[in-house]
Amino acid sequence: MNDDVTLKVATCTFNPAAKSGQETFKTTNARSITGWTDVSVSRGIERCPSSFEVSYTEPYPGVSEILAQPGDWVQVVLGDDLVLTGFVDRYMPSYNGNQHSVRITGRSKCQDLVDCAAFIDGGQLLNMTVDKIAAALCAPYGIASSVAAGTDVGAPIEQVNVMVGETPYAVLELLCRFRGLLLYDMPDGSLLFASGGPTANNSNTSIGTRVASSGFTEGINVASAALMMAMDGRFSQYDAAYQGLDTLRDIGDGGNIIAHVYDTTVPRFRYRAIISENVTGGKDIALQRANWEMAYRLGRSYQVRLVTDSWRDSAGALYEPNVLVDIDLPSLKLPKKRWLISDVTYKKGAQGTSAELTIMPPQAFYQEPIILNPVAPDFRQVAQ
Repeated sequence: MNDDVTLKVATCTFNPAAKSGQETFKTTNARSITGWTDVSVSRGIERCPSSFEVSYTEPYPGVSEILAQPGDWVQVVLGDDLVLTGFVDRYMPSYNGNQHSVRITGRSKCQDLVDCAAFIDGGQLLNMTVDKIAAALCAPYGIASSVAAGTDVGAPIEQVNVMVGETPYAVLELLCRFRGLLLYDMPDGSLLFASGGPTANNSNTSIGTRVASSGFTEGINVASAALMMAMDGRFSQYDAAYQGLDTLRDIGDGGNIIAHVYDTTVPRFRYRAIISENVTGGKDIALQRANWEMAYRLGRSYQVRLVTDSWRDSAGALYEPNVLVDIDLPSLKLPKKRWLISDVTYKKGAQGTSAELTIMPPQAFYQEPIILNPVAPDFRQVAQ
């Protein structure tokens, strides 16, 4: 299968007449650049925006034209597959006695959600679901958002206050924790919301949008692999103390409630106490927080990093984040597992084509349960 790397580049010009939701620039001088000697493209569940770095030996050092400039619109294509749509961040030419080379780095369109402040009139969003809030926050930057199949974004959120200078990504990351969602960018530069595991605020039950058609088996398609197993971050007993302000309210629903959760796989007594600082509904959150703490720490205590000689599974699909994959690595003393690809870096260089993957148990990406507005009024509605 063709795994040539192509950068499709175009010059951007600011378009002040663009309407909300439209891209704020026009493109001209589209061109395709090939012949890269070193390529690295990284995507991940916890990596937003995706990024790339490419370099090549410039064929005509004496030519004054710069093939790609900072701020240019760019698409990175691996073979026939688009993997990143965004902008060139940096253009770095260099030379020595033997050659003249160019290195280019960039990130996906979602960089504007991470770097820039939210542009919202009034700073408030009322009675909107997470995907609608995302649409409002992304619209000024011309970035689309979508929801993965089978993902429940939950009920509308009564009120979201956007602080001055707060980035759209910071707002959405908090809301995703509240609704138990993951958010990361897609190859077309859009933002995707996917299930982040079960919480009381949604009906999601699992992570992983699909299963790769082939996994990784020692001696077949694994060039190198390393396993990390840890106990230093795990505990045998988790107590979540509900220390809210409810007892100070006229109709408070109690305080000083402790939820207990036990991890029987920890071989000795290790105790962890958590303060669940919540108000309305805090009794339920305390138990959810204790369960999350145990599951999250268990998931993070296992990690496989491996290198394979292909970017694709047996069906020809690229290995991508949030995809379940079977691993069989007996030399690492690890039983067969179906875990989640959390991060992937596609590489191409003098040593050939490879993919570096980080694979972890799905519960490593469960979202921490929170209450969005910790201080609530005694009454939610006032008679008209």
